[in-house]
Amino acid sequence: MPRRSRPSRALVATLAVLAVALVVVSVIAFSLGEGLSSLQGRVEELSGELVKLSGEVASLRNELASLKLSGPPPQPSSSVEAIYEMVKASVVMVKVERVQGFFVTRVQGSGFVYSASGYILTNNHVVEGARSIQVAFLDGTIVEAELVGADPYSDVGVIRVDASKLKLTPLSLGDSSRLRVGEQIVAVGNPFGLTGTLTTGVVSQVGRLLPTDTGFSIPGVIQIDAAINPGNSGGPLLNLRGEVVGITTAIQSSTGEFSGIGLAIPSNIVRRVAQGLIENGKYDHPWLGVQIVDVGLEVSMAMKLNGTTGVLITDVVKGGPAELAGLKGGDRYLNVGGQAIKIGGDVILKIDNNSVMGVEGMLWYLEENKSPGDVLNLEIFRAGNTFSVSLGLGARPPYSSNP
Repeated sequence: MPRRSRPSRALVATLAVLAVALVVVSVIAFSLGEGLSSLQGRVEELSGELVKLSGEVASLRNELASLKLSGPPPQPSSSVEAIYEMVKASVVMVKVERVQGFFVTRVQGSGFVYSASGYILTNNHVVEGARSIQVAFLDGTIVEAELVGADPYSDVGVIRVDASKLKLTPLSLGDSSRLRVGEQIVAVGNPFGLTGTLTTGVVSQVGRLLPTDTGFSIPGVIQIDAAINPGNSGGPLLNLRGEVVGITTAIQSSTGEFSGIGLAIPSNIVRRVAQGLIENGKYDHPWLGVQIVDVGLEVSMAMKLNGTTGVLITDVVKGGPAELAGLKGGDRYLNVGGQAIKIGGDVILKIDNNSVMGVEGMLWYLEENKSPGDVLNLEIFRAGNTFSVSLGLGARPPYSSNP
């Protein structure tokens, strides 16, 4: 019987190695298959997330475009723009009906919110004789108003609206004594009924005297070159801090329309008068009881004065504070430029130790610093002698438009 040969150890080893290799290859192939499958799944997952992110980006772009079209207005690029945005809702149109004989007349002016409780400031000449008053805001809201008080001597008026259903933003009054010639100002009002009109300019001068129909002048008036026209009366004059430094009240013009000179009541007078009108329905102005004129060169020479400072008393009111203190008016007349001026009276050189430079300065000092009952210390020149006098100020008699 033939002998069966045994496989060699080398062959067995080779076969074992092949078997192990086959197992390893199988394992690697399996592992690679699992990895590729997992990687393919992750790629599909990331692709889905990318699509989702692309949609969100597109949505955000649409929202941004919407904000650009309908979002809040851009920030003002200048202080004047910022002031207008700050005050526009507080400036109003004042519409007034008056009865004159058999006729009803309608006038309109401007005003501004003075307090959140409904007080609004305007001019006396806007609301005097009113049968009815309406206040129109820039947003179209129109409400009835009542007259609180009006002062013809300063041309300041106060009206009031029912603030319970309104959101009012009062404007603050600044210090008009800090105004300087050349300082930029802003006026807001309703000229010719054009609501919310802004004009700009500068302070042309301060301390002007504005004659009125009452026989007394308003002192300390601010002269401006910002355009002021009919309908502006009663509107605020503002500095670049947004503070009200005056109430626009008049223009100097031969045509009745703006010609470069506007006039405003200073806020320091407005503040005092408005407070009196709100608290008492009236305001008592300090009163000396004299008629005075500036000391010009002709008067100074005729009376042998040392210069042209001070004011000359031409007349004293009988029973007034000046007469009771022993002050004297003139006793003869001097023709100055075709006008007869009564001379020979006392000359007021100082008030409360402040030199008097003229009628404007004296009345301005009294109006902004004094009240009825206050004691006034005067330095007087009479017949070559200088002496001091103290007197108690009275209250200016009430004004009546009826003779």
